[in-house]
Amino acid sequence: MREWPTKTLALGCDYNPEQWPRPVWDDDVALMQRANVAFVSLGIFSWSWLEPAKGEYDFEWLDTIMDKLHAGGIAVDLATATATPPPWLSAAHPEILPVDVDGHTLWPGSRQTWCPTSPVFREYALALTRQMATRYHDHPALAMWHVSNEYACHNLPCYCDECARHFRSWLRRRYDGLETLNEAWGTAFWSQRYTDWDQVLPPRRSTTFNNPTHVLDYKRFSSDSLLDFMRAERAVITELSPGVPVTTNFMTLQHFRHLDYAQWTETVDVVSTDHYIVDALPHPRAELAFSGDVTRGLAGGAPWMLMEHSTSAVNWQPTNHAKAFGQTLRDAVAHVARGADTVAWFQWRQSRAGSEKFHSALVPHAGPESARFREVEQLGALAGRLGELVGSRVESRVAVLHDYQAIWAAEGPCMPSSELDPLEAAHAVHRALHARGVTCDVVHPGTDLEQYDVIVVPQLYLVTDEHADAVAAAARRGAQVVVTYFSGISDENDHVRLGGYPGAFRDLLGVRVEEFFPLGPVETVALESGTGTWWSEHVELTGAEVVETYTSGPLTGRPAVTRNAVGDGTAWYVSTLPDDDRLGALLDGVLEAAQVRPVVDALPTGVEVTRRVADDRAWLFVLNHTDETQSVSLPAGFDLVREVPVTASVDLPAGEVLVVRED
Repeated sequence: MREWPTKTLALGCDYNPEQWPRPVWDDDVALMQRANVAFVSLGIFSWSWLEPAKGEYDFEWLDTIMDKLHAGGIAVDLATATATPPPWLSAAHPEILPVDVDGHTLWPGSRQTWCPTSPVFREYALALTRQMATRYHDHPALAMWHVSNEYACHNLPCYCDECARHFRSWLRRRYDGLETLNEAWGTAFWSQRYTDWDQVLPPRRSTTFNNPTHVLDYKRFSSDSLLDFMRAERAVITELSPGVPVTTNFMTLQHFRHLDYAQWTETVDVVSTDHYIVDALPHPRAELAFSGDVTRGLAGGAPWMLMEHSTSAVNWQPTNHAKAFGQTLRDAVAHVARGADTVAWFQWRQSRAGSEKFHSALVPHAGPESARFREVEQLGALAGRLGELVGSRVESRVAVLHDYQAIWAAEGPCMPSSELDPLEAAHAVHRALHARGVTCDVVHPGTDLEQYDVIVVPQLYLVTDEHADAVAAAARRGAQVVVTYFSGISDENDHVRLGGYPGAFRDLLGVRVEEFFPLGPVETVALESGTGTWWSEHVELTGAEVVETYTSGPLTGRPAVTRNAVGDGTAWYVSTLPDDDRLGALLDGVLEAAQVRPVVDALPTGVEVTRRVADDRAWLFVLNHTDETQSVSLPAGFDLVREVPVTASVDLPAGEVLVVRED
């Protein structure tokens, strides 16, 4: 088994040699060496090549490329190849195909066309996994196993009869009887009381709104179904290929919310994720930073792998913008600044055919003699110099709480506002802190909060008593706790906590909210200094003091932002989303009270700064996301990008980066 490359910042890519004639393979290996590519993810979508007919395996081509990669000094992250079944399998067993909410079968012709609970698909997939693990366990190129690919990207949720049967089994394990289920789901409403388990179905298309807890439990079940599948493949690898690390690529992008990754981390030896810039977002670079911090939180603060991103344009947005020259390197370094020790792209060579033929790659259609490949080579040269920081960690004294199950519940039917994204406040707070050079850990509410001096609870609509108690305990021991609107509203069954909002946090905050006043997409409400968007509330004080009031609309004169002394700490409540300037000023006060300072002072707008540390060493990442040269005051050190010493002030050109080893 090959050791994972750790003496360099490991650069890698998806590699699909089956798309290319064999004479190209030797050129590929040579070009990978030229670009300092340290590993490839191999075989992800190759099932139809590995098993062209039932039980008939063809490994000769994979043996050949594995040998060539090993000879070239390139490690292999080998896929189980189970992400997408070959056409012969779905033709023989159409029962493996997923079904949408309206009962329509989703037919082959794309990818991931399989039902997450299909026993037939599982049988064939585990048979292939067994073949792969047996054959390649001792291959010297093998450095890691890559199980499936982007679970739930296209085939979740599935509403077929097989999923219905598994859902009932899942519910029997969760609830000790039908009456417990009826209570949890609130089936006294709309005459939904169940008297037999066979009456329970997936929340398929109905005449109007589905039961919210029914919908929430189906999302939990769907995530658990694929997690069970992952565990089954992992078990085969553990049996037949012990000692080889295992991963699967999460998707911590803002728009992907199908899986509760907090429950998935125990199945992998290293956390990896895919991330792509979404140009349609109002703040795409801030979203990249948020995604990186989510991934680091899932990894428990340890370094993680960026398994996929793009050198330039993707193929799935309405307009697929090319990246500016220099952005390929800057985006990669931005992920490293957030804790990635491995940076990989989709894919090595830009495809000639297929749905992703216009998705960028390391080797574009223009070939290696191109500006984009030269930028990849530039990063390859830098990766060797960045090897010294591999294993270091990003440290933070600020936590932003993030829970997929709370997001699912807040996305449920019949909420006070269908316009409100459950992550709106989280992204706004993170963006404001990010702009100030203050690093945040984005973590699950069940994380040990002892190390944090500032804890932000943004729109945590669903929260357990245990997690609410942990937040209150942090405030009592001295933390500054900031809770935003629409938090603490429901318990784990999505039952509203009675007595006034914000339910689970009412006593901590010293406030009682009597009624919500949601705002439409273009509505605002005036504050004493600034404006509020998306939301407002009728807040009554029960011990807190007023920081900011509403100055327009039906809530004029009522509290908008409050502060409550709790033990040695303070609990702040923000009942609307202030504009960026007002939110930033509010957070400045919170940070000052917690004595949390930015990584560097006087950070210019559009410049990102993060620090990684290891023992007595530290590295400062400085990224200029603007179109102008920016002057940044830095501690003395050595810039690993330009290989020059750094003094107190640096003029950083537009779009460029520094990685400074501090003296």
